[in-house]
Amino acid sequence: MRHLPRPLAILAILALTLTAALPPAVWAKDAKTYNEQGLEALKKGQYDQAIADFNKAIQLNPKFDLAYNNRGFAYYNKKVFDKALADFNKAISLNPKLAVAYNNRGLVYYAKGDQNKAFADLNKAIELNPQLFIAYNYRGLIYFQRKDYDKALADFKKAIDLNPKFAMAYNNRGYVYYMRNEPDKAIDDFDKAISLTPNFSLAYNNRGLAYYDKQELDKALADYNKAIQLDPKLASAINKKGLVYYDKKDYNQAVAEYNKAIQLEPNNPLYWNNRGLAYFRMNSPKKAIPDFTKAIQLNPSYANAYNNRGLAYYHSQDYKRALADYNRALQLNPNLAEAYNNRAYVYFQQKDYKKAGEDVRRAQNLKFAVDKDLVENLKRAPVKRR
Repeated sequence: MRHLPRPLAILAILALTLTAALPPAVWAKDAKTYNEQGLEALKKGQYDQAIADFNKAIQLNPKFDLAYNNRGFAYYNKKVFDKALADFNKAISLNPKLAVAYNNRGLVYYAKGDQNKAFADLNKAIELNPQLFIAYNYRGLIYFQRKDYDKALADFKKAIDLNPKFAMAYNNRGYVYYMRNEPDKAIDDFDKAISLTPNFSLAYNNRGLAYYDKQELDKALADYNKAIQLDPKLASAINKKGLVYYDKKDYNQAVAEYNKAIQLEPNNPLYWNNRGLAYFRMNSPKKAIPDFTKAIQLNPSYANAYNNRGLAYYHSQDYKRALADYNRALQLNPNLAEAYNNRAYVYFQQKDYKKAGEDVRRAQNLKFAVDKDLVENLKRAPVKRR
């Protein structure tokens, strides 16, 4: 049975609090005071209060570029992206050389899914201020999303060179190493991120991923537990705890973890699929099938869930439904070797040995270790003669 696709851990975006020097005394004194009050509120996460303070600063000085930038960042943190975008546009129109405003506008475009505009703004921010380490970090995220891992690594390294205490850049670089199957380098970077920011839940979660890849399951479990302690609503880490227990063959505990993950994120198809696998391993295909069905409802293109449900149907001796699910899995992913292996079993049960043999060869061509019993049974199967 195919194991679950490796989850992908999300690369967090570090909030940027503007601490740039204040411009010359064209600002009214009160405007400066309100801006500083707003920055203090921003640091505390008091975004509504920050916006109120920046509003007053702007009322007193309508050409206060940094106040627009700062208010935009407060809106960004509230996920009010249209207002954030308007403020960053205004800041840039007032001061076309304000690098941090380009950086922040790039964050809005990134959040809105417009990578091209985000990339252009981050390039502009770096052009205006080559020392703006945060911009290299965000541009690295875009390179990562584009799977250009070499450039992503270069940008995260540049961010670290400019600010050796930038924990987020170590975390992000570590995740690139993880995706490049270099778990030891990844762990080194996650260690550094954690040493710089001991309450960095995502770094613990990501280090757990690397330990999991190395099959150091106890270390992975300890990291997931720490991540969850720091962030009890981190459903992805709870799900990964379930994977560890699944690999340890403690399926009851795996189900308990998946239950928690599903409660936190009921629309995540991966968690339903994973719980279905645990139920299947507990010889409860009748419980597994509804979970795989839910995963498919949430993601109709989820080939692995079709394959897994097909396996549950097969073990329930519902060969017709099993065959339909394997067919659908292979329509969605023609390289899903295990589905060929599994479908061969159905054809064998139906005494269609020719199709069974064809699926075995397809699976083998995809470097899948086909079950030896199936191969031997096919060798002994009667040959139809014309």
